[in-house]
Amino acid sequence: MKYKETHRFISFEKRWTLSDDAWFKLGQSKSLIKAISSTPLMPKYRKKIYAINLIKGALATTAIEGNTLSEDEIRLVQEGKSLPISKHYMELEVKNVLDALNLLRDRIVELNRTQLIDSDLIKEFHHLIGKDLGVNFQAIPGQFRKSNVTVGNVYKAPESNDIDYLIKQFCDWSRNEFHYEKGQNFSTAIIQAIVSHVYIAWIHPFGDGNGRTARLLEFYLLLRAGVPDIASHILSNFYNSTRNEYYRQLAETSLNGGNLTNFINYALQGFKDGLQEVFNIVNQNQLDLAWKNYVNEFFHSDKGITGPATRRQHSLVLSMNLDREFAFEELFEANELIRIQYTGRSKRTLSRDVEFLIESNLVVKTKNDKFKANSELLTGSLPGSLKGKDLV
Repeated sequence: MKYKETHRFISFEKRWTLSDDAWFKLGQSKSLIKAISSTPLMPKYRKKIYAINLIKGALATTAIEGNTLSEDEIRLVQEGKSLPISKHYMELEVKNVLDALNLLRDRIVELNRTQLIDSDLIKEFHHLIGKDLGVNFQAIPGQFRKSNVTVGNVYKAPESNDIDYLIKQFCDWSRNEFHYEKGQNFSTAIIQAIVSHVYIAWIHPFGDGNGRTARLLEFYLLLRAGVPDIASHILSNFYNSTRNEYYRQLAETSLNGGNLTNFINYALQGFKDGLQEVFNIVNQNQLDLAWKNYVNEFFHSDKGITGPATRRQHSLVLSMNLDREFAFEELFEANELIRIQYTGRSKRTLSRDVEFLIESNLVVKTKNDKFKANSELLTGSLPGSLKGKDLV
């Protein structure tokens, strides 16, 4: 096998060490996943979060490969709408990724079907991302390459004659090193996802689409490890947002003899930070829901939402997004319902309504003379040193 001379870093050996900091990040990540998974979410909101993260994941994994569609354009593709003919190829490319991510999500989350990594599964992933792309996709979807390739005039991939053997070795090694069928703890599963990504990038088994296949495999392994579907796109998003560092880290792994320690540390930092962002979103949803319940209870238990003034005050406080402050003039424009309710009324009416909400402790005036919903009523038990900060 010629790769043993030209690509000695493809060793199928455990060439990495986990520092105390890496173990700490894994512990933080596990805690965040537990918090995300155990936090109740309304089905409608969970579906919305998943859709948003699905778009971000598809954007990330295709943008790294040069696809320039925007988040809004990918949203249109997700909704089944067509883009201008000039963007047809990029549309198909993104649609394939969206379909693949949804397929794997349904397979694992809904059907509880998981399997060991083998050659056929890797080929299936490649077929999913490459189908119907035609001549713009320089590979036969689902088939290993039959010619030699150089990536970006920088990385000369292993010879095509070695690909079948390399993939078999990779799958056998993965089975022994990460022992999924015998039971696998959280840390081992996450490390397997990251390491597998790099090995597919190194072996480069296809003529085109290797990066997307590697990231799809990583996504699959994260889902299989129990990472919630609303958070399983995190690493693709991280690689895209730090693209130059991503390529530098990949290049370094081959230049240093295949030691994956630095790449794993880099990926774990992005994984933990991404989980924290998802947790913050989920936590904010819980606060929004609790705040609405509190406001509704206040008005109903006080005097009931009957007269026009009470209806305005109730609508006004609920229209104030919890994550922003409003200048007085902005309160008129909080949403369409508020505009309708205050049409034809003077600023003095609005002022009286705001004064009532302040007296009722539902709204507070800030130091810069703006107004915000007093949702801290529901989080006031947190120590002052922790308010507004990440808890993990």
